Amino acid sequence: MTQDWQLNARTSRLVDDIIREAPALRIDLHDVPGGGRLLDFGVKSEGSLQAGLALARVCTSGLADLSIVSGELGAPSTIHHPPSTSLAWPHVQVITDTPTAACLYSQYAGWQISVGKFFAMGSGPMRAAAGREHIFEQHGYRETPEQTVGVLEGRKLPTAEVFENIANKTGVAPERTTLLIAPTASVAGNLQVVARVVETCLHKLFELGFDVRRVRSAWGLAPLSPVAQDDLTGIGRTNDAILYGGRVTLFARGDDDSIADVGPRVPACSTACYGQPFLEIFEAAGRDFYKIDPHLFSPAEVVFHNLDTGRVQRFGAVAPDVLRKSFGLA
Repeated sequence: MTQDWQLNARTSRLVDDIIREAPALRIDLHDVPGGGRLLDFGVKSEGSLQAGLALARVCTSGLADLSIVSGELGAPSTIHHPPSTSLAWPHVQVITDTPTAACLYSQYAGWQISVGKFFAMGSGPMRAAAGREHIFEQHGYRETPEQTVGVLEGRKLPTAEVFENIANKTGVAPERTTLLIAPTASVAGNLQVVARVVETCLHKLFELGFDVRRVRSAWGLAPLSPVAQDDLTGIGRTNDAILYGGRVTLFARGDDDSIADVGPRVPACSTACYGQPFLEIFEAAGRDFYKIDPHLFSPAEVVFHNLDTGRVQRFGAVAPDVLRKSFGLA
Protein backbone atom coordinates (compact mmCIF):
# COMPACT_ATOMS: atom_id res chain seq x y z
CA MET A 1 0.00 0.00 0.00
CA THR A 2 1.36 3.41 -0.97
CA GLN A 3 1.99 5.74 1.96
CA ASP A 4 -0.10 8.91 2.17
CA TRP A 5 2.57 11.61 2.14
CA GLN A 6 0.08 14.52 2.26
CA LEU A 7 2.46 16.47 0.07
CA ASN A 8 0.21 19.49 -0.34
CA ALA A 9 -0.40 19.83 3.40
CA ARG A 10 3.34 19.59 4.11
CA THR A 11 4.16 22.17 1.47
CA SER A 12 1.45 24.58 2.57
CA ARG A 13 3.23 24.83 5.93
CA LEU A 14 6.53 25.47 4.12
CA VAL A 15 4.93 28.29 2.15
CA ASP A 16 3.69 29.95 5.34
CA ASP A 17 7.29 30.00 6.60
CA ILE A 18 8.53 31.39 3.28
CA ILE A 19 6.00 34.22 3.34
CA ARG A 20 7.25 35.31 6.76
CA GLU A 21 10.78 35.49 5.31
CA ALA A 22 9.79 37.11 1.99
CA PRO A 23 11.68 40.41 2.45
CA ALA A 24 14.92 38.61 3.36
CA LEU A 25 14.49 36.24 0.42
CA ARG A 26 13.87 39.20 -1.93
CA ILE A 27 10.60 37.74 -3.20
CA ASP A 28 7.13 39.31 -3.53
CA LEU A 29 3.73 38.05 -2.39
CA HIS A 30 0.55 38.87 -4.34
CA ASP A 31 -3.10 38.03 -3.84
CA VAL A 32 -4.56 37.52 -7.30
CA PRO A 33 -8.20 38.73 -7.51
CA GLY A 34 -10.28 35.73 -8.51
CA GLY A 35 -7.29 33.48 -7.85
CA GLY A 36 -5.13 32.60 -4.87
CA ARG A 37 -1.73 33.41 -3.42
CA LEU A 38 1.16 34.09 -5.78
CA LEU A 39 4.82 34.24 -4.79
CA ASP A 40 7.13 35.83 -7.34
CA PHE A 41 10.66 34.42 -7.03
CA GLY A 42 12.18 36.14 -10.05
CA VAL A 43 9.77 37.47 -12.68
CA LYS A 44 9.64 41.01 -11.26
CA SER A 45 11.37 40.36 -7.95
CA GLU A 46 15.13 39.94 -7.57
CA GLY A 47 15.14 36.63 -5.68
CA SER A 48 18.23 35.18 -4.02
CA LEU A 49 20.18 31.98 -3.47
CA GLN A 50 18.21 31.26 -0.32
CA ALA A 51 15.02 31.86 -2.28
CA GLY A 52 16.21 29.26 -4.80
CA LEU A 53 16.76 26.74 -2.02
CA ALA A 54 13.32 27.54 -0.60
CA LEU A 55 11.76 27.09 -4.04
CA ALA A 56 13.50 23.74 -4.48
CA ARG A 57 12.28 22.62 -1.04
CA VAL A 58 8.71 23.42 -2.09
CA CYS A 59 9.26 21.45 -5.31
CA THR A 60 10.22 18.41 -3.19
CA SER A 61 7.45 19.02 -0.62
CA GLY A 62 10.07 19.42 2.09
CA LEU A 63 11.15 15.79 1.71
CA ALA A 64 14.72 16.60 0.65
CA ASP A 65 17.62 18.35 2.32
CA LEU A 66 19.00 20.95 -0.10
CA SER A 67 22.12 23.04 0.30
CA ILE A 68 24.85 24.88 -1.57
CA VAL A 69 28.22 23.21 -1.00
CA SER A 70 31.75 23.71 -2.28
CA GLY A 71 33.00 21.78 -5.27
CA GLU A 72 35.17 22.07 -8.36
CA LEU A 73 34.86 22.23 -12.10
CA GLY A 74 37.56 19.86 -13.31
CA ALA A 75 40.44 21.04 -15.42
CA PRO A 76 40.20 20.74 -19.23
CA SER A 77 41.31 17.32 -20.41
CA THR A 78 44.73 18.26 -21.77
CA ILE A 79 48.26 17.60 -20.55
CA HIS A 80 48.99 21.32 -20.81
CA HIS A 81 46.76 22.12 -17.83
CA PRO A 82 47.99 20.93 -14.42
CA PRO A 83 45.47 19.88 -11.71
CA SER A 84 45.71 23.32 -10.12
CA THR A 85 43.61 24.71 -12.95
CA SER A 86 40.52 23.07 -11.45
CA LEU A 87 38.14 25.86 -10.53
CA ALA A 88 36.36 26.17 -7.17
CA TRP A 89 32.64 26.27 -7.86
CA PRO A 90 29.38 26.20 -5.86
CA HIS A 91 27.35 23.02 -6.20
CA VAL A 92 23.76 22.17 -5.29
CA GLN A 93 23.48 19.11 -3.05
CA VAL A 94 20.30 17.08 -2.66
CA ILE A 95 19.73 14.37 -0.03
CA THR A 96 16.48 12.48 0.42
CA ASP A 97 15.29 9.34 2.19
CA THR A 98 11.96 9.51 0.34
CA PRO A 99 13.13 9.86 -3.26
CA THR A 100 10.03 8.63 -5.08
CA ALA A 101 7.65 10.93 -3.22
CA ALA A 102 10.00 13.93 -3.16
CA CYS A 103 11.22 13.74 -6.74
CA LEU A 104 8.56 11.99 -8.82
CA TYR A 105 5.27 12.66 -7.02
CA SER A 106 6.24 16.29 -6.38
CA GLN A 107 9.38 17.75 -8.01
CA TYR A 108 9.14 16.44 -11.56
CA ALA A 109 7.96 19.18 -13.97
CA GLY A 110 5.41 16.96 -15.66
CA TRP A 111 2.56 19.42 -16.13
CA GLN A 112 2.52 21.79 -19.11
CA ILE A 113 0.24 24.69 -18.21
CA SER A 114 -1.01 26.66 -21.19
CA VAL A 115 -3.79 29.24 -20.79
CA GLY A 116 -4.14 31.78 -23.60
CA LYS A 117 -0.72 33.42 -23.98
CA PHE A 118 0.47 32.05 -20.64
CA PHE A 119 2.77 29.03 -20.63
CA ALA A 120 4.79 27.45 -17.84
CA MET A 121 6.04 24.07 -16.73
CA GLY A 122 4.34 23.00 -13.52
CA SER A 123 5.79 20.97 -10.67
CA GLY A 124 5.25 20.56 -6.96
CA PRO A 125 2.57 18.70 -5.00
CA MET A 126 -0.34 20.10 -7.02
CA ARG A 127 0.54 17.35 -9.53
CA ALA A 128 -0.45 14.73 -6.96
CA ALA A 129 -3.82 16.44 -6.58
CA ALA A 130 -4.38 16.46 -10.33
CA GLY A 131 -3.06 12.91 -10.77
CA ARG A 132 -2.94 13.33 -14.55
CA GLU A 133 0.39 11.58 -15.17
CA HIS A 134 1.13 7.91 -15.70
CA ILE A 135 3.21 7.50 -12.55
CA PHE A 136 0.26 8.35 -10.29
CA GLU A 137 -1.87 5.71 -11.96
CA GLN A 138 0.89 3.10 -11.93
CA HIS A 139 1.81 3.72 -8.28
CA GLY A 140 -1.75 4.28 -7.12
CA TYR A 141 -1.00 7.66 -5.55
CA ARG A 142 -3.44 10.58 -5.53
CA GLU A 143 -4.25 13.37 -3.07
CA THR A 144 -7.49 15.20 -2.30
CA PRO A 145 -6.13 18.13 -0.28
CA GLU A 146 -7.96 21.12 1.18
CA GLN A 147 -5.35 23.45 -0.33
CA THR A 148 -2.70 22.92 -2.94
CA VAL A 149 0.71 24.33 -3.91
CA GLY A 150 2.44 24.43 -7.29
CA VAL A 151 5.72 25.71 -8.71
CA LEU A 152 5.85 27.27 -12.18
CA GLU A 153 8.88 27.71 -14.38
CA GLY A 154 7.88 30.64 -16.57
CA ARG A 155 8.40 34.28 -17.51
CA LYS A 156 4.89 35.76 -16.96
CA LEU A 157 2.96 36.07 -13.70
CA PRO A 158 -0.15 33.84 -13.76
CA THR A 159 -3.59 35.43 -13.92
CA ALA A 160 -6.87 34.40 -12.30
CA GLU A 161 -7.58 32.34 -15.43
CA VAL A 162 -4.43 30.29 -14.78
CA PHE A 163 -5.50 29.65 -11.19
CA GLU A 164 -8.95 28.59 -12.45
CA ASN A 165 -7.43 26.25 -15.01
CA ILE A 166 -5.28 24.56 -12.36
CA ALA A 167 -8.22 24.38 -9.93
CA ASN A 168 -10.29 22.56 -12.53
CA LYS A 169 -7.61 19.84 -12.66
CA THR A 170 -6.87 19.56 -8.93
CA GLY A 171 -10.38 19.95 -7.54
CA VAL A 172 -9.10 22.64 -5.14
CA ALA A 173 -10.65 26.12 -5.36
CA PRO A 174 -8.51 28.91 -6.85
CA GLU A 175 -8.53 30.86 -3.58
CA ARG A 176 -7.02 27.83 -1.84
CA THR A 177 -4.29 27.46 -4.45
CA THR A 178 -0.79 28.87 -3.99
CA LEU A 179 1.58 29.25 -6.94
CA LEU A 180 5.29 30.06 -6.84
CA ILE A 181 6.96 31.19 -10.05
CA ALA A 182 10.47 31.90 -11.30
CA PRO A 183 11.93 32.05 -14.82
CA THR A 184 14.94 29.91 -15.64
CA ALA A 185 17.09 33.02 -16.11
CA SER A 186 16.78 34.17 -12.52
CA VAL A 187 18.79 33.48 -9.38
CA ALA A 188 16.12 31.33 -7.73
CA GLY A 189 14.84 29.71 -10.94
CA ASN A 190 18.34 28.76 -12.04
CA LEU A 191 19.06 27.03 -8.71
CA GLN A 192 15.78 25.14 -8.47
CA VAL A 193 16.33 23.58 -11.90
CA VAL A 194 19.86 22.39 -11.01
CA ALA A 195 18.37 20.93 -7.81
CA ARG A 196 16.55 18.40 -10.03
CA VAL A 197 19.71 16.30 -10.40
CA VAL A 198 18.25 13.34 -8.45
CA GLU A 199 14.80 13.77 -9.99
CA THR A 200 16.15 13.47 -13.55
CA CYS A 201 17.89 10.23 -12.58
CA LEU A 202 14.79 8.70 -11.02
CA HIS A 203 12.59 9.77 -13.90
CA LYS A 204 15.01 8.20 -16.37
CA LEU A 205 14.89 4.96 -14.37
CA PHE A 206 11.09 5.09 -14.34
CA GLU A 207 10.99 5.56 -18.11
CA LEU A 208 13.36 2.59 -18.52
CA GLY A 209 10.93 0.38 -16.60
CA PHE A 210 12.94 0.13 -13.37
CA ASP A 211 10.87 0.00 -10.16
CA VAL A 212 12.00 3.30 -8.61
CA ARG A 213 10.43 2.29 -5.28
CA ARG A 214 13.46 0.05 -4.82
CA VAL A 215 15.50 3.23 -4.31
CA ARG A 216 15.30 3.92 -0.59
CA SER A 217 17.61 6.95 -0.37
CA ALA A 218 19.44 9.21 -2.80
CA TRP A 219 22.22 11.78 -2.91
CA GLY A 220 22.89 14.16 -5.76
CA LEU A 221 25.35 16.91 -6.61
CA ALA A 222 25.49 19.30 -9.57
CA PRO A 223 27.39 22.54 -10.28
CA LEU A 224 25.29 25.68 -9.95
CA SER A 225 25.15 27.10 -13.46
CA PRO A 226 25.76 30.85 -14.00
CA VAL A 227 22.52 32.82 -14.19
CA ALA A 228 21.86 33.53 -17.85
CA GLN A 229 20.68 36.77 -19.47
CA ASP A 230 17.79 35.00 -21.22
CA ASP A 231 15.70 31.92 -20.55
CA LEU A 232 16.88 29.95 -23.59
CA THR A 233 20.51 30.26 -22.50
CA GLY A 234 19.38 29.46 -18.97
CA ILE A 235 17.70 26.26 -20.14
CA GLY A 236 20.93 25.28 -21.86
CA ARG A 237 23.17 25.95 -18.87
CA THR A 238 20.91 24.29 -16.28
CA ASN A 239 20.55 21.21 -18.45
CA ASP A 240 24.31 21.04 -18.95
CA ALA A 241 24.90 21.31 -15.20
CA ILE A 242 23.06 17.99 -14.82
CA LEU A 243 23.91 16.26 -18.11
CA TYR A 244 27.65 16.91 -17.85
CA GLY A 245 28.23 17.68 -14.17
CA GLY A 246 25.51 15.88 -12.23
CA ARG A 247 26.48 13.04 -9.90
CA VAL A 248 23.88 10.82 -8.23
CA THR A 249 24.22 7.95 -5.77
CA LEU A 250 21.21 5.70 -5.24
CA PHE A 251 20.81 3.37 -2.27
CA ALA A 252 18.63 0.56 -3.57
CA ARG A 253 17.32 -2.88 -2.63
CA GLY A 254 16.87 -5.99 -4.74
CA ASP A 255 19.06 -7.96 -7.11
CA ASP A 256 22.31 -6.84 -8.72
CA ASP A 257 21.59 -8.18 -12.20
CA SER A 258 18.72 -5.80 -12.91
CA ILE A 259 20.90 -2.87 -11.82
CA ALA A 260 23.73 -4.07 -14.05
CA ASP A 261 21.26 -4.30 -16.92
CA VAL A 262 19.70 -0.86 -16.55
CA GLY A 263 22.77 0.99 -15.28
CA PRO A 264 24.56 1.64 -18.61
CA ARG A 265 21.36 3.15 -20.01
CA VAL A 266 20.88 5.68 -17.19
CA PRO A 267 23.63 8.34 -17.60
CA ALA A 268 23.24 11.02 -20.24
CA CYS A 269 26.22 9.62 -22.15
CA SER A 270 24.10 6.61 -23.14
CA THR A 271 22.44 8.71 -25.87
CA ALA A 272 23.82 9.40 -29.34
CA CYS A 273 23.42 13.20 -29.12
CA TYR A 274 25.55 13.47 -25.97
CA GLY A 275 28.79 15.44 -26.09
CA GLN A 276 27.90 19.05 -26.95
CA PRO A 277 26.33 21.81 -24.86
CA PHE A 278 22.58 21.44 -24.76
CA LEU A 279 21.92 24.56 -26.82
CA GLU A 280 23.97 23.12 -29.68
CA ILE A 281 21.95 19.89 -29.47
CA PHE A 282 18.77 21.98 -29.45
CA GLU A 283 19.83 23.94 -32.54
CA ALA A 284 20.76 20.70 -34.35
CA ALA A 285 17.22 19.49 -33.62
CA GLY A 286 15.76 22.55 -35.33
CA ARG A 287 14.83 24.05 -31.95
CA ASP A 288 12.28 21.27 -31.51
CA PHE A 289 12.48 19.66 -28.07
CA TYR A 290 10.50 16.69 -29.32
CA LYS A 291 13.26 15.82 -31.80
CA ILE A 292 15.79 15.43 -28.97
CA ASP A 293 16.18 11.94 -27.54
CA PRO A 294 14.22 12.15 -24.24
CA HIS A 295 16.69 9.74 -22.65
CA LEU A 296 19.35 12.46 -22.83
CA PHE A 297 17.89 14.10 -19.72
CA SER A 298 19.73 12.38 -16.90
CA PRO A 299 22.85 12.96 -14.78
CA ALA A 300 26.39 12.48 -16.02
CA GLU A 301 27.26 9.83 -13.43
CA VAL A 302 25.12 7.35 -11.47
CA VAL A 303 26.32 5.05 -8.69
CA PHE A 304 24.16 2.30 -7.20
CA HIS A 305 24.75 1.01 -3.67
CA ASN A 306 22.84 -2.23 -3.20
CA LEU A 307 21.65 -2.30 0.41
CA ASP A 308 20.92 -6.04 0.20
CA THR A 309 24.12 -7.36 -1.39
CA GLY A 310 26.67 -4.64 -0.62
CA ARG A 311 27.70 -4.35 -4.26
CA VAL A 312 28.52 -0.93 -5.74
CA GLN A 313 28.08 -0.27 -9.46
CA ARG A 314 29.10 2.94 -11.24
CA PHE A 315 28.01 4.18 -14.66
CA GLY A 316 28.96 7.30 -16.65
CA ALA A 317 31.33 10.16 -15.80
CA VAL A 318 31.29 13.95 -15.65
CA ALA A 319 32.49 16.00 -18.62
CA PRO A 320 34.16 19.21 -17.36
CA ASP A 321 35.19 20.33 -20.86
CA VAL A 322 31.56 20.63 -21.96
CA LEU A 323 30.61 22.33 -18.71
CA ARG A 324 33.32 24.97 -19.10
CA LYS A 325 32.18 25.68 -22.64
CA SER A 326 28.53 25.96 -21.58
CA PHE A 327 29.35 28.17 -18.60
CA GLY A 328 31.49 30.54 -20.71
CA LEU A 329 34.83 29.38 -19.23
CA ALA A 330 36.35 27.61 -22.22
